[in-house]
Amino acid sequence: MTSMMPPTPLLRVDDLAIHGDGVTIAPVSLSLAPGERLTLLGETGSGKSLIAQAIMGTLPKGLAARGRLAIDGEAFEAADGRSRRPLWGRTLALLPQEPWHALDPTMRAVHQVAESHRHVAGRGKHEARQAASADLAELGLAEAGHKLPGELSGGMAQRVAFAAASAGGATIVIADEPTKGLDAPRRDAVVALLARTPERGGALLTITHDIDVARRLGGEVAILRQGQVVERGPAERLLSAPQSDYGQRLLAAEPARWPAPPPLASSREGSVVAATGLAKTRGGRELFRGLSLAIQPGEIVGVVGPSGCGKSTLGDMLLGVAPADAGEIHHAPGSPLGRQKLYQDPPAAFSPHWTLGRLLDDLVRRHRLDRTAIAPLMTRLGLDERLLARRPGEISGGELQRFAILRVLLLEPRFLFADEPTSRLDPITQRETLALLVELARERRCGVMLVSHDPALIERLCDRRLSLEQEVPAAREHLARPEATPSLS
Repeated sequence: MTSMMPPTPLLRVDDLAIHGDGVTIAPVSLSLAPGERLTLLGETGSGKSLIAQAIMGTLPKGLAARGRLAIDGEAFEAADGRSRRPLWGRTLALLPQEPWHALDPTMRAVHQVAESHRHVAGRGKHEARQAASADLAELGLAEAGHKLPGELSGGMAQRVAFAAASAGGATIVIADEPTKGLDAPRRDAVVALLARTPERGGALLTITHDIDVARRLGGEVAILRQGQVVERGPAERLLSAPQSDYGQRLLAAEPARWPAPPPLASSREGSVVAATGLAKTRGGRELFRGLSLAIQPGEIVGVVGPSGCGKSTLGDMLLGVAPADAGEIHHAPGSPLGRQKLYQDPPAAFSPHWTLGRLLDDLVRRHRLDRTAIAPLMTRLGLDERLLARRPGEISGGELQRFAILRVLLLEPRFLFADEPTSRLDPITQRETLALLVELARERRCGVMLVSHDPALIERLCDRRLSLEQEVPAAREHLARPEATPSLS
């Protein structure tokens, strides 16, 4: 009787190591056969995205890879990144962490997806346009095809980038944080689409900090910390009973397990921002009407709702940078600098041409801030001072988001609109960062409006919750207080 030979891997990585510019990723080996899926899970800055970039051959300047790769039977040296370029889109596809780095800001969404169908998959012009429209409709973007990337929400832009990267039909897909910024239904839809690759005989390598996404994808999971794999095994076993200390801490830090922060102390101070009768229509669709709210000093108000329902638009209106169609908004007296925003996509908020140290120096100099406050805030946010010598595009999305939080905290705002401020952070770093944000908001009497697609996070962290539901815009003015929960330690 003949024994069955194991299938030849579509992707094989042997002793892949990354070094340079203060980064050290220990040698990693992995193998993915047709139909297999592997998820890399771990802390922000642990090297998950760098591993993906090393496989693609797109490591940032100053970093180098060594090791060996085999992609669909063809051998490559990891150090020779250019050698993999002919595979892009056709054999090897990367779904990027930052949609703004992947989308042409001057091209409408449907044309970007159609371009991949036409020039990578080889379809005719008419067929490519039809396929692109079908892809967008499947992702809930049927009405967004005519929009430019700058007119899309972060979650919508993420889905457009996903459609464009997937259009070539590559057999090996590397998905880097493919569901960040998406509400639960959209997240589940993207997970289902990702699963099609292994179901059709391809291989899927996913990078995420979302434990629930890792559960839904199944297959194998590898947990990374400080550039090393600390645990690996079947998703069902590892994500229910991890053996490593870090794996246990990672699961314990899921938002559903968080206690709530201490209750807001009573105060006779006036609201930091108050609005009555707000209404907004965008693209012929009503987002909300008759919406009234007031945010008190030190209060955390959570905002939930599906992608594109107007959460970011509402925040921009309260900040005074977007007009309301109807209603009134009143701010507490003080400088406009007292109203600040944490952006959903930090690359859009940083100049790509200067180092982070230079950008912080400019902020301190322009607004005459206390430079000595930078170092202790960096420590509390878990940021290495060596990152100051890098440009925004040379660090992970999670690290850049924490720099965005640092920059806002230096300005000591009275009202902060935090738009998915921890969507790029692993559960442990997310919990620590939001605990710090709440602590400083209480301490500095800063009112915070916090947007998140994670209902558990909002329930655990916020004093009140505002729900924006597309189906019943007139009912959105209601503010519901979450159930009481234990104090945050």
